[in-house]
Amino acid sequence: MEPALSYYLVLSAILFVTGLMGVLTRRNVLVIFMSVEMMLNAVNISLIAFGRAVNSAAGQVFALFVITIAAAEAAVGLAIVIALSRRQDTLDVGQLESLRE
Repeated sequence: MEPALSYYLVLSAILFVTGLMGVLTRRNVLVIFMSVEMMLNAVNISLIAFGRAVNSAAGQVFALFVITIAAAEAAVGLAIVIALSRRQDTLDVGQLESLRE
């Protein structure tokens, strides 16, 4: 017997809300990026759960697209973090002024 769709959706909602709270409350850029990744993983769980509920592979295909976008976001985000850490001594979002200097 497999778990019901609602269990997966509750897990996905908990992960998404946890990631959203991390984005809204944290000041460190790395923690914000990790929270965004957690939110994308929550979306993946819900996409795969819905795809499995309707017996379609579309959920898995969309999840692969989300994983690809998340990998690109992580690469660009980490490049920005490295550039910021070289230019300034802090990764605190409140103390960062701009990227144009």
